[in-house]
Amino acid sequence: MNAVNPAKIDAVELEIIRASLDGIVQEMQNSLFRTGFSTIVRESQDASCALMGPDGEVIAQHVVLPLHIGAFPACCAAVLRTYDDIEEGDGFLINHPYEGGSPHAPDMAVITPAFFNGELMGFCGSIAHKSDIGGPVPGSCSGQAKETFNEGLHLPAVRYQRAFQRNTEIERIIAANSRTPELVLGDIRGQLGSSRLGEQRLIELISKFGRDESVACFARLLQLAELKMRAAISEWKDGRYEAERFVDDDGVDLEKPVRIHVVVEKKGDRLHFDFTGSADQTKGPANIRPPLVKAAVGYVLISLVDPHIFINSGLLRAFTIDVREGSVMNPRFPAPVNTYNPTVHALVEALYGALTDIVPGMARADGCGSRSIILGGRSTYTGKGYVQYEILGGGGGARALKDGASGTSVNQSNAKIAPIEIIESEFPTRVQRFELIPDSGGAGKFRGGLGIRREYINLEDARFSIRSTKHIIAPNGNAGGGKGRTGDIIVNPDTDAAKRLPTRYADYPLKAGDKFRLDTPGGGGLGTAGERDIALVLRDVREGYVTLEGARRDYGVAIVRDGNTLSVDEGETNRLRARNT
Repeated sequence: MNAVNPAKIDAVELEIIRASLDGIVQEMQNSLFRTGFSTIVRESQDASCALMGPDGEVIAQHVVLPLHIGAFPACCAAVLRTYDDIEEGDGFLINHPYEGGSPHAPDMAVITPAFFNGELMGFCGSIAHKSDIGGPVPGSCSGQAKETFNEGLHLPAVRYQRAFQRNTEIERIIAANSRTPELVLGDIRGQLGSSRLGEQRLIELISKFGRDESVACFARLLQLAELKMRAAISEWKDGRYEAERFVDDDGVDLEKPVRIHVVVEKKGDRLHFDFTGSADQTKGPANIRPPLVKAAVGYVLISLVDPHIFINSGLLRAFTIDVREGSVMNPRFPAPVNTYNPTVHALVEALYGALTDIVPGMARADGCGSRSIILGGRSTYTGKGYVQYEILGGGGGARALKDGASGTSVNQSNAKIAPIEIIESEFPTRVQRFELIPDSGGAGKFRGGLGIRREYINLEDARFSIRSTKHIIAPNGNAGGGKGRTGDIIVNPDTDAAKRLPTRYADYPLKAGDKFRLDTPGGGGLGTAGERDIALVLRDVREGYVTLEGARRDYGVAIVRDGNTLSVDEGETNRLRARNT
């Protein structure tokens, strides 16, 4: 970007351009979600869009998936390294986690250049999860992968369009490597259309305000983001802060938790994050790449400073990171990475554990992490292959002044739970239960959010995989709060043939008529349970969040039932709470 003289930029004009950029990205995302072929894009919205400058830095991202603020620049950098003849009408594909910045190979980026009067002004792009890109299991996300070659088709930066014409040979290669080629190509073309819409709107904006003024404003917005972040950091107390969290396992070494460790050094308006104490790279697919580490740090800082801040790469200039090569945070190729999200959750919660001690009023407990279930096979109804991919949340950690949210995505995960009606109409399955799990939120002055139970009956033979977390290591409470309940996955529950699967598992053979039940973790509590207002405990019991037994056991509150009426036994409650202090 060009050098900027702030005195020459009109404040009102700057704000108009800022809002316009935000609006362009929102319009791109609306286009992408409405044209999505797969339930992953159309319903779960596992995708995001952004505008980048000519150097690949993000100048606007309306956040759906926060980690992509690190992925977009790395993907653009791969395009710029590979091609020195970029022209108007070009389009590029990349999903290689090591060549670019995709979190894992199913996250495919579509990037197009935007030209104004023959000059490259930047890039428009999107990153969206693909239902299947090959590999040994449906959905391409094997929890037992031992190298990236087990994780499906990998594309380095390749030219997908020239003069606005698609390269059908690339499409044929992608289709030949997918169990759901129509969905994958449909989503890619939807991404392409979204980017072309972004190009059109960006050029309209530049035409309105002029090339020089627009470029100056783009650069100024990057500067202001950094300055705002540094100003907030400067108000925090200096010092050295340390925290760690653990992932259940890596999917291969099932008895070995994965350590995520961070040391934060804060001085003045500068923050440095040292992750060198984290575990060595894992055999299984629990590794994450440095662009994601940086994005995770950025996400945490945004949430602590101002969740409504304008999102661009300037925010990432306000801190530095140190990741050790050969570690779980910076693995050597071809270490597997496809089930990266549990590791990122542990990273985010370690960051909160270290930082909330120095940010007044922002303490919080750990949440449920993230998980996805994947079923695949060939439907006898359609005669085609299918992949049922669902992203499921659970309980959020309690906050400094609020209970945790229930049945939701937490931390950097921001995908939606697909509606039952959509799942049952598109896949050979039936959802028999979808409910909150009482007593699953950690007890505390502020209660953790509740996990969910989702139980299915399978109508046809299928291959089943799960990528989850916190089935062994429970979500931590904070300031004396209780842990959240752990998750679980059981095939044919409540029968003699019941089988509990590991946290990450790939390719379990389900038969027609088999049932499986997924329980997701609850969030941790904050503050001691004895501090919780008795009236709130009574309310929780009335609403089904806490059982009568849980109220007595966890909160020291005796609640009695008289017909349909619930009330507090004050005498017994006083005795219980006095005994627990």
